[in-house]
Amino acid sequence: MVSRLRSLTLPARFPLSIAQPKPSIMPTFSAAQLTDLSRNLLIAGGVGAEEAALVAKSLVEANLCGHDSHGVMRLPYYIDCVAKKEVVPGAKFEVTKESDSLVLVDGHWGFGQSHARKLMDLLIAKATKTGVGVGTLIHCGHIGRLGEYCEQAASAGMVSMIMVNTHGHARRVAPPGGTAPRLGTNPLGIGVPSKDGTLILDFGTSATAEGKVRVKKIAGQTVPDGWLLDSDGKPTNDPNTLYGTPPGTILPMGGNQAYKGFGLALMIEVFAGALSGGVTIREKPINQNGNCVFMQVLNPGAMGGTDHFAAEVNQLSDFIRGCPRSADCKEILLPGDPERRVCADRTKNGIPLDDGNWNQLKALADKLGVAA
Repeated sequence: MVSRLRSLTLPARFPLSIAQPKPSIMPTFSAAQLTDLSRNLLIAGGVGAEEAALVAKSLVEANLCGHDSHGVMRLPYYIDCVAKKEVVPGAKFEVTKESDSLVLVDGHWGFGQSHARKLMDLLIAKATKTGVGVGTLIHCGHIGRLGEYCEQAASAGMVSMIMVNTHGHARRVAPPGGTAPRLGTNPLGIGVPSKDGTLILDFGTSATAEGKVRVKKIAGQTVPDGWLLDSDGKPTNDPNTLYGTPPGTILPMGGNQAYKGFGLALMIEVFAGALSGGVTIREKPINQNGNCVFMQVLNPGAMGGTDHFAAEVNQLSDFIRGCPRSADCKEILLPGDPERRVCADRTKNGIPLDDGNWNQLKALADKLGVAA
């Protein structure tokens, strides 16, 4: 049709106009809409109403903060894990060892969001009394966004540090020079209360989170340069290579100094997997995918003093924000600022989902008989 139209000669008073396809507009939802849908899907998938509400809230808050890799795109995976009995709704939260400042917990493969919040509550209480609370959690499902628990600690005036591995499963990252995965993306979260909102450092020790690669895969999109290597160790933009046979790998964080990101991931593997009494990564996993968790909570009031701590953190923040800026920099941001900006925007304008991830949720809703 286009070639025929181009061969025509029309008078000037009949200008030729060919309609162009409109750009695709991603569906957008309010936090309340996504929370209701997520809760209903979890309940239909066999999760109790109270726990379903907690997990739904956690997932949607991740979307609100811009961490879509830890948001509602996880629902099909979570519900599949429940169906396979790899995640157990309402599982026991068993304290296996405890002292004034230490607690070890077996989660019996319960939902990570439920157990991680309970552990943080225990550690806040211990830090309030003794100045420090250190805890671990094993046999636990995916706990979601680490910043959520840093915010929980900061709301009680506490400083926190969280490390997570993949419970000996889900190898994704090769050591520098390697072509086969040896570690997970092993995230680290550090939270500090401040006058402008919690300072939150929350990142995986790889170039990107595995969930972000999965989001791109489901959406049918390519990934940016510097994220992935194929199974031959060559750069690739195809997210499918990460899940191939043999699999590709995610690059360690650090660019041409990737040994720093990989070294940090290795130490997190030790803290979360070995120190906890849990499982470190190996060639053949001995259990299902999940998280081993290490948490540390510190009470500023028991150390340098609450007022001194607040004054120093606030002056430090002001000093950094006041740094002279380059011509192309409009504002100096601190950890936690981007999430707050995205949250404010998405609270006002809604949470966008690409067609691939939305269609996956609709398919799950149809399967479970839930109105989407």
